[in-house]
Amino acid sequence: MMALGIPVKMTPSHPGEFVRAEVLEELGLSVSECARILGVPRPVLSALLNGEAALSAEMALRIEKAFGLDLDLLLRMQAWHDACHIRTRADEIAVERYQPVPPRGVSRVNQRERASNRPRDL
Repeated sequence: MMALGIPVKMTPSHPGEFVRAEVLEELGLSVSECARILGVPRPVLSALLNGEAALSAEMALRIEKAFGLDLDLLLRMQAWHDACHIRTRADEIAVERYQPVPPRGVSRVNQRERASNRPRDL
């Protein structure tokens, strides 16, 4: 994440931790009670709260409907968490940057010139 052009090195928490703090602890609910309110099996909610499962869009909607936490915020938290986690494994993923190869006999300069001289559709 960049804040005002300054790299910020922080690992975001899993959205399950946020839900545990803002819903269960704040409202004094047990995992079983919360699972019943959300209409999901207890092990499914427990896996989310313990950071062992990702937050799905459906679960985020259930949490929004039951407790008022914004679905978009929860999903952004999950996306940020996932992006930071996968960046720590970037060296394990061997993919080269794609470099398009121009057709034979046509240089990149010629391609750009031909493209700029092509009539535009209006």
